[in-house]
Amino acid sequence: MSSLNKNENPEILVGLETGDDAGVWDFGDGRAIISTVDFITPLVNDARTWGRIAAANSVSDVYAMGGKPLFALNLVGWNNDELSTELLSEVLLGGSDIAAEAGMAIIGGHSISDPEPKYGMAVTGEVNPERMLTNTGLKEGQDLILTKPLGIGMITTAIKAGVASDEVIGNAVDSMVQLNDVASRVAVAAGATGATDVTGFGLLGHLGKMAAASGMDTVLHVENISFISGARDFASDGVVPGGTRRNLSWITDQVDAGSFGEVDLLLLADAQTSGGLVFGVGKDKSADVCAELLSENVSAAIVGETLAGDGKISLR
Repeated sequence: MSSLNKNENPEILVGLETGDDAGVWDFGDGRAIISTVDFITPLVNDARTWGRIAAANSVSDVYAMGGKPLFALNLVGWNNDELSTELLSEVLLGGSDIAAEAGMAIIGGHSISDPEPKYGMAVTGEVNPERMLTNTGLKEGQDLILTKPLGIGMITTAIKAGVASDEVIGNAVDSMVQLNDVASRVAVAAGATGATDVTGFGLLGHLGKMAAASGMDTVLHVENISFISGARDFASDGVVPGGTRRNLSWITDQVDAGSFGEVDLLLLADAQTSGGLVFGVGKDKSADVCAELLSENVSAAIVGETLAGDGKISLR
């Protein structure tokens, strides 16, 4: 992909170079457009719930950049020979539910015939370039705040294996359909400049990429990190997605694991769908930020801190 990372257009504020969550185009008048796209295969059996999860996952990148979603295009791969159009309608209604909650419009889309169903969105948003959150924005001496518990990959793998209870599934779904809008708003108001959402590369992968791009080392206080109920048990039993294992293999050389073992590392590298945000704020503001997020029913904890460096993650 390195041959593609050559954007010389001055209007491009964020392109391919830094591995950010979305692209950003500057209008030059205090406004910029965010563009992102994502789609996923089914994670749960209920079609409308899957649609809600996929839509929340797609719009998350706009919030990770500190922006506001404006409109979206539906992207659908559908097995017309085996799946009904009524079922597809339920998926799209789930997407509409999330669009209404996010205050964005769905203005079109595209579908193809596909033996494996897929759904997601191409989302366009807006952001003030002066208050934009990026992968390169962490600063020395900040606290790291994480919203949403980890472990979604373990839970969705357990769902596919038929070993997840209704309670565990319900907790995971509640997390995945929750928008990152409040977390984004609070982070921007607190002066955060570096942020990312925790999705396919897991906390270690996304934080490692952001730390390296920012020229920072990070320390994670593992005891402060929350996990969805059941995730640790599944990880201990080997119910682990292949993507999580690949994440850990990819990031291992960047991590000083200290006394933590494989299960802890797998949980921290777990591939998330529609995960929360991780962002840096001044130490004098972090406690208030967490308190505000918790008051608005958003999970939040101070899970680490930043130091000058080159992207190393130390677990404590």
